[in-house]
Amino acid sequence: MKEWPLIKLSDLILSLESGSRPKGGVDKYEAGLPSIGAEHLGTNGDFNFLNIKYIPDNHYRIMKSGIVQQKDVLIVKDGATTGKTSYVGVSFPFKQAAVNEHVFIVRVNEYLAVPSFVFYFLFSDIGRRLIMKDFRGATIGGISRHFVDYIEIPCAPITQQKRIVAKIEELFSRIDAGVAALERVKANLKRFRASVLKDAVEGKLTEEWRKKYPPKEPASKLLERILSERRSKWEKEQLAKYKAKGQKPPSEWRDKYKEPINLDIANLPELPEGWSWASFDQLIERSEYGTSVKCDYSANYAPIIRIPNIVGGYLDLSDMKYSTKPLSFNDEGGLMRGDLLMCRTNGSKNLIGKVALIRHEITPSHGFASYLLRFRFVDSELLPLWVYHYLSSTRGRHFIETHAASSAGQHNISLSLIHTMPLPLPPTNEQRQIINDIEQSESVIPVLLKLLVEGNKRSNNLHQSILKQAFEGKLVPRDPNDEPTSLLLERIQAERKVNKKKKPQPNER
Repeated sequence: MKEWPLIKLSDLILSLESGSRPKGGVDKYEAGLPSIGAEHLGTNGDFNFLNIKYIPDNHYRIMKSGIVQQKDVLIVKDGATTGKTSYVGVSFPFKQAAVNEHVFIVRVNEYLAVPSFVFYFLFSDIGRRLIMKDFRGATIGGISRHFVDYIEIPCAPITQQKRIVAKIEELFSRIDAGVAALERVKANLKRFRASVLKDAVEGKLTEEWRKKYPPKEPASKLLERILSERRSKWEKEQLAKYKAKGQKPPSEWRDKYKEPINLDIANLPELPEGWSWASFDQLIERSEYGTSVKCDYSANYAPIIRIPNIVGGYLDLSDMKYSTKPLSFNDEGGLMRGDLLMCRTNGSKNLIGKVALIRHEITPSHGFASYLLRFRFVDSELLPLWVYHYLSSTRGRHFIETHAASSAGQHNISLSLIHTMPLPLPPTNEQRQIINDIEQSESVIPVLLKLLVEGNKRSNNLHQSILKQAFEGKLVPRDPNDEPTSLLLERIQAERKVNKKKKPQPNER
């Protein structure tokens, strides 16, 4: 609003401070006083203390600056999130806390301005831009203490500032309630997918369908055909190898075939009528670890699929690295449609067994990294899809997470473990129906998730729109009982004189 005077932030604050950490850092301290860094400031002016760090009591006691108080405004001073701003309100969970050397504390003079009013201005888009006018540096840039001189805040009378803050918080509260509702919908979508998969792999999803359409071939017969085809493919491969070498197969060559693992089904759950248990090993024609050849972005040999390329069960080829030397796929085999890739080692147990199914043709020149496993199924049409969905279900996840080995903070699974995994096998026509039902139910999820993302974006835009109106004087009407802004300016002038007298003389520095 034009009648509001523009006041430098430096004239509205009591102090501008930053904190410190003890020599050697804070990683070794598991208790003490919270040490707040840039990573603890949230994106919505709040805080995220999931990974809080601590400083010892003795360091806290000797700190001359950086001690957090109620109504402080905290601003990240350097790094990737420079300018991010949070407010220490009544919900701040710590009675005592300090900031580290990467965070500024802006302490507002409440005689001149409402601290939360100043915070909301700094949190607004225009406030962030003004903060960043002082940004300097390239690799790890940041702002200096002089950033407070670049920022001019339109200051309403203090009583009006309080009404503006109250209105902002009222409107923000309504928006936040809407965002919380969106997050609940998102959580419900995850539960919905998990529920569909659970019912699918237990046969409940097709329970009524099964009564109308009995199997033309029970799964036990299907498994016999798969095992016969598995052996037949192996024999063809062996004969091709002998022929390529110009050799005649020895009489006992068929005896070298390694029979797949059989299951002991005594302790396995009962399956729906027509289904059968099979081991993972019985359904695949080959499996292997990926290549250990180094890869990077600048090389120009084979493209290598890595864990970051596995996203939501699909391959994302937008972030590719390449092998640093030529790879031959004669023995290893390049990736093909129907192959299943599985993460075999990770620091998070939730990511062990994460899978991607190659659903579309990719060039066979693609390799895959050593921390992935590749499985190729005897049937490349339905079986890969069925097994992919089973591995994504709670039953599949339970097997992997309970059997994963753990060492030095890493969780691992092996080919030999996955080979022993029991898989329920429905008849072919029921597999097709289940896969169709799953994909139909899941087809709405991306659409709904897109709407949720758009809703979150709109909520952020609404926050900024409200702040824009607030500092243009359009959010609340002026009260005729508000003191004139001339009195505010007089107080600011008086404070400047006091501060000037307090300033140390050159011989006192």
